[in-house]
Formats: sequence, C-alpha cells, structure tokens
Amino acid sequence: MRHKFKGTRTKTVEPLSWGKVNRSESIAPLPSFSQKPVASRPRFALLTLPFAVPMADIDSLKQALAVSPRNIPLLLMLGDAFLEQFSFDDARQVFGEVLAIEPGNPVARTQLAQLLEFEGRSSEAILRLEQVCGEHPLFAPAWKLRAKLALSENRGREAREYYDRAVALDSMVRDEDLLRRIRQAGGKRSAEDAREPTPQMNADYSANAYYDPAFEDDDFDDPYDDDLDLELEFEQRTDVNFSKVGGMESVKEDIRMKILYPMENRALFEAYGKKIGGGVLLYGPPGCGKTLISRATAGEIKAKFLSVGLHQILDMWIGKSEEKLHEVFEMARRNAPAVLFFDEVDALAADRKDMRTSAGRTLINQFLSELDGDSAKNDGVLVLGATNAPWHLDSAFLRPGRFDRLVFVPPPDEAARTEIVQILADGKPVFGLDPASLASKLKDFSGADIKAVFEQAIEGALSEAMKTGKIVPVTQKDLLKGAKTVRPSTRKWFESARNYALYANQSGFYDDILHYLGLER
Repeated sequence: MRHKFKGTRTKTVEPLSWGKVNRSESIAPLPSFSQKPVASRPRFALLTLPFAVPMADIDSLKQALAVSPRNIPLLLMLGDAFLEQFSFDDARQVFGEVLAIEPGNPVARTQLAQLLEFEGRSSEAILRLEQVCGEHPLFAPAWKLRAKLALSENRGREAREYYDRAVALDSMVRDEDLLRRIRQAGGKRSAEDAREPTPQMNADYSANAYYDPAFEDDDFDDPYDDDLDLELEFEQRTDVNFSKVGGMESVKEDIRMKILYPMENRALFEAYGKKIGGGVLLYGPPGCGKTLISRATAGEIKAKFLSVGLHQILDMWIGKSEEKLHEVFEMARRNAPAVLFFDEVDALAADRKDMRTSAGRTLINQFLSELDGDSAKNDGVLVLGATNAPWHLDSAFLRPGRFDRLVFVPPPDEAARTEIVQILADGKPVFGLDPASLASKLKDFSGADIKAVFEQAIEGALSEAMKTGKIVPVTQKDLLKGAKTVRPSTRKWFESARNYALYANQSGFYDDILHYLGLER
C-alpha cells in the first residue's frame, strides 16, 4: 500500500521565553538583513529552508539573543548567518545549542548534516539525513539535501527520487539548476526515458497515427487496483500533550481511563476484563479544543496519530469507500497503540434514515462493523470522533462498544481560560499580563476565540515594530482591546443546540448541554 504525503506540514517552533519587557526600556533593534552578491557564493550552495529569510547581521542577532537566549528561530538564523560567512565551528556550536533545547529539531539536524558534507564527511552526513527523513518524513529540506548528496555520489536516479519527494512536500525547495544536474547524471523519470514515438503497427499512416511505447505502461491507474492510494496524514509522534491543553480535566480523565491507564496497568485491567482502546465521541461548539485534545492524546500516550478526513475515504467507485475505510482501521491496528481521529465524524456516520442511496448506507454499515464487528480487533486503538452536531449521527454509533463515551466539550470556564491565556502568552513578548483579569473579560470565548484575541493584539504590536525597527511588546491593554473586537463564536452554536437538548433529548444524551445552560427538561 502506498501512502501519499500531500502538502507541507512544517513544525512551527515558538520562542521559549522572552522575559519581562518594558516599553520604556531600550530594546535591541530588529536584525537588519543583507544578501551577499552571487559572485561571493561558495562553489557549494547552502541549504535553503522553506521559511528562510536573507541572512541577518550577526551582531544584531546576538543582541536579540541577549534578550531571549533560548529563542530557537533566532538561534537558527544565527547559525545560518555563520554558515554564510563560512564560520563552520561557530555554526556547529549554535546548531548544537538548538538541539540542547529541542533535541529533535529537524532544521538544526539537517544543517549539521550539511556541515559534515562541507567537511568531506559525506557518508556520515547521509546517515544523519536518513535518520532525519525517517523521523520527519514531511521535512522537505532534508530530502533536498539528501538528493544533493546522492548526486555527489553519481546516483542520479536515487537523487531524482529524493528531489521529487522534496518538491512534492514543498514547492518552495524547487531548484532548477539542481534538477538539470540530476537529469545530466541520469536521474530521469521513466516517461523522460521513453523512446521517440514510432509509427504504429497496422496504423493508418495517412492519419499520422503513432505508437508511444512509454504510454501504455502506467498512464492510467486501474480504479480497482489492490494498491490503494490513501492520502493519510500520519504522524509517528505529536509535539502536543495534555499540558498544552488548558482546562478540559474531565475529558482528559475519560481518555486516560480509556487507553493511558490500561497501558500503564495492563495486568490489573486484564483482571477486570477491560481492554485497551475504545471509542470516545467529543461534541460541542467549534473552536473549543476537540481536535487539539485528540492530538494531545497521542502525545500523552506517546502513540501514533492517524487523522482521517472525508476526502480520504469517499470514492466515486462503488465499494471503494468501504475498502478505504477498512484499510484505515487495519493501518491503525498494525501500528497499535494508536489514536485514530475522525474530525467532523457526522459526515461518515450520518443517520441512515437520512440516506436515500444504498452507497451511503453501506459505508455507514462498514464504519459500524469496523468499530465493533466480528472481524474488528481494536485492542490498543483509541477511536476519537469530533463533531459539532451529534444529533445527526446514527443512533447505532452511540451504543456501548462503539462510541460508548459521549463527552461534551464546553467553552472553557474562567480557570481554563486563565490557563489558555498563559499557554498562548508563553514564548511571546507579552508585558504586564494579568491572566486572571483578562480571562474574566472573555466569558463564552472558545479557545480559538482567545487565540484570535492574541493574534489581533500581536498584529498591532508588529505593525508598530515595523515602523520603529524595534521589538514592541504586547500589553494587557492591547489584549483587552482585541477582546472587544472579537465576538464569541460559541453563542450561535448554543442557539441551535438548546432546542435539540430541550425537545429532542428523550434519551438524555444532551443533558450536559442543559446543565451548562442552567436549564431543565
């Protein structure tokens, strides 16, 4: 089975600490940027990262790092600046500092591999890049550098494979000169190696019919080929755990009981006949952390995380959607312990009474069977579903053994909002912040709404920083101003949820909504 990795998913590393900054204090100016002329470039090209900016002045970067010494983006810029000036020992030391702060940082590890190449230690560089590509398969610059190293060893076809993968992950790493050299070394696709078209046997020459021997091999995929093309977002590990999620303590405890505690106390749970895994359905207003808590679950238990979208399952051919869904579950079972996450699960688990076509009904039946059927062995697989409209799900999904835990994820309370504010402020130049006071002004705000408040305040500070050329901290006043601009998005959801909870809640599934609103049936 092939797994396509689409798009670019780069990890954004936030600065760890800015310290307390006062507007009245003298702030180091932002680094000034200058680009070296082409004539001064070395014979080997430096690795260009997808977020790279022109190399900054080293002194300015050192001044900025004096304010924020553990700021990883600034350290990476400083390391690149040393590389630009061929100060390899200094660059190695800076990238080593990055790895001391964040051992798995793929940028620093890739740049260290490039340093090894510069020193003529290509074999060691290749080994390190293999490790980076294995642990961070979506990091395009590592694949591009791997292509350069393969080319240096006259392995053209292998270099072309690595280069194509890098470009598929991120078009920004495209390098026409490198591609030209790879082609000259024999790194061509099969279609590029094809012979010139020849007159087709028994063809009508007057119609100028031609036979291209490269055309009929693999130009069209058989829709019923057993080798499924599942475009899955599969992560070996996530960098988020429960400590990065503010509030939601009851939700965290439910998830711990489902998979974390059974893994830590396997014998005890087996004595009670309790298996690892199961199904949890998270529902509530949008932006309140349903997707985040799912990713944090995988990080908490150090398990693999498989996120499944509607476009990765549905297929135009009858029977293929069911086959893809089965393969998704099989993939999770092979990689147990694993977290299988279905966002907007109501699209795949809709009420069969609303389905007029047999194709939609059979997909729902397949989903039910995968969750708890005769052939379903989901030990070690935690299935998490997230939806804003649980009332649209087929009732069969809510029985024990499938999504047997229906967890309401409400907007964060004041304590949770305080924690979210502290998490969002961490690593940013925020001065004079009073988290509790700010949280008290954010009633009914979801986590996404609170993040929008920070984004608006930061944009205002950035605008001023670009005018003055100095870092301008974000203040409590800026955040309160942003809170007045952003409107809580949860209120509209409760307007419709209230009616379902009052008049379509005979089973009591939505009593948590009524309790939150202070209503009774």
